[in-house]
Amino acid sequence: MIGIQGQEEREAARRAIREAIVAELALVTKLPRQRIALHTPEGQVPYALLDTPDGERRAHLAISHDGALSLAAISLEGPVGIDVTLVMDIPDWEAVARDYLGPAVTAELAALPALPADRRAQAFARAWSEREARLKYLGRELVEWSEDGDRPLAACRCLPLALPDGYAGVLAVPPNSA
Repeated sequence: MIGIQGQEEREAARRAIREAIVAELALVTKLPRQRIALHTPEGQVPYALLDTPDGERRAHLAISHDGALSLAAISLEGPVGIDVTLVMDIPDWEAVARDYLGPAVTAELAALPALPADRRAQAFARAWSEREARLKYLGRELVEWSEDGDRPLAACRCLPLALPDGYAGVLAVPPNSA
């Protein structure tokens, strides 16, 4: 996982995280940058093609931006998902949670005590990041919650990320990974 902080303008953030991905892949694979081709087709899972001495190899990617923070996850073994979310008070959090996070998460959020005031905002941001990371792991776009549609989301394991204050983030990895 790699992160870039300080790029609030979306296009600058995209360029910076893409440059960081290529630099990290060059470091890990010992390939020159010109033998690493990044592909970020709109509406599809991003990936990199590595021109190795043994032939072309695919690197799985997941990228997320929010506020001034951009994150990327890279896997040479298989799918990966990542998401970062700004922690903020959302006045209609309950309707959003019901539509996108499902009844169980909505009930958990509703059961949180009123104090400290930001506790629900932090829990909501983490739940939202988990959903987004799981969807990215499966190569799916954001959709409303449904029992049948969400069943496949259990195909990965989610790990909370240690991020700067004001952010929540989750990394989705295969269920049996270390």
